[in-house]
Amino acid sequence: MVPFLGFAKSGEEKKAVKADTIVVAEVEEEARGTFAFSGYLDSYYMANFNKPASRSNMGATNARVFDQRSGQFSLGLVQTKVVYTNDKSEAVVDLTFGPNANLGNYGNSLFNTALAIKQAYFTYKFTDKFSMTAGQFGTHIGYEVIDAPANFNYSLSNLFNNGPFYHAGLKATYAFSDRASLMVGVVNNVDGLGDNNRAKGIISQLYFKPVENWNVYLNYIGSNEANTDSLGKQPDGFYQVFDLTTSFQITEKFLLGLNAAYGSQKGDYQGFGGPIDTQTWGGFAVYANTAITDNFGIGARYEYFNNDNGVRSLLTRSGMGTKVNSVTLTGNISLADGHILVKPEFRLDAYPKLSGASEEQQFQDSDGNWTKNSQTTFGLAFIYKF
Repeated sequence: MVPFLGFAKSGEEKKAVKADTIVVAEVEEEARGTFAFSGYLDSYYMANFNKPASRSNMGATNARVFDQRSGQFSLGLVQTKVVYTNDKSEAVVDLTFGPNANLGNYGNSLFNTALAIKQAYFTYKFTDKFSMTAGQFGTHIGYEVIDAPANFNYSLSNLFNNGPFYHAGLKATYAFSDRASLMVGVVNNVDGLGDNNRAKGIISQLYFKPVENWNVYLNYIGSNEANTDSLGKQPDGFYQVFDLTTSFQITEKFLLGLNAAYGSQKGDYQGFGGPIDTQTWGGFAVYANTAITDNFGIGARYEYFNNDNGVRSLLTRSGMGTKVNSVTLTGNISLADGHILVKPEFRLDAYPKLSGASEEQQFQDSDGNWTKNSQTTFGLAFIYKF
């Protein structure tokens, strides 16, 4: 973010003379505040080697998060972000527009102005070590974020797709040192400005840095996501995720990362139903990125995601649970002093082949039949950030 406006108010020195005594009253200069404006826009072209008749990368259900269309140029997301900071506080208004904004903010009604709000919060610093944040903020769960310039890979992982996106609530952070901190918060629920029940969710994050260039985050969310019944009573149920996110900058040019998550659910999930008994899902992703030159880098991601119990949205055509192995290889080309990013990307998603169901597989072929249990795509993403 580049500061584009800074201002301060300073009182004019005032002097009063009475007899031979001079009284000087000075108004201290108020704390300086700074505005910063930033944003980005992204678009992509994705070729699908299956050539699905629908020109969709989604497969049976939710195989992709955002890059859902194939065989056409598509707009991804447009972001505008304003941040105001001074010595004791920070306020953030982060707005998004376009197809990915709708997908990432599915918890709010279509054509509602809430769809434009990705984040809107403020933070007050009580001390150098303790602060509190109130409003709507992006989730702390996971390795990847919604912002295309911040991720090395353009397409997002299944861990991202099946975890929380954002929360509305209050959280507090205490820094024990510059190598360790703890965040604890209370939020309405998962991915919604309004609460679907009277219960509240608990979030937490423990951060520590074992050695220089190695960051570790232990994340948690637990909440009862069941809708209230017709009498306004709260049914039993819970939703929780334990998440580990870590990255190690081994050399100036080579980084390793890991994301692992384990989730469980019992009962209804925001009106979509859910298991009577506790069911689980989970997975992990390994990241390796290296800078070849100052303007070109290459990175790989391997991910395994298991939803055999059918708790999350990754399902077969018949609505049963499934699992997937994914390999993604992404290049990063930086132009215009880093303002333009071009990301060529190859991705393979492989699902179990269903026996005895030749036309009930996970992906569609060029004739519109469901005969493919894997999907290979190659695309180019075009991002401008400012």
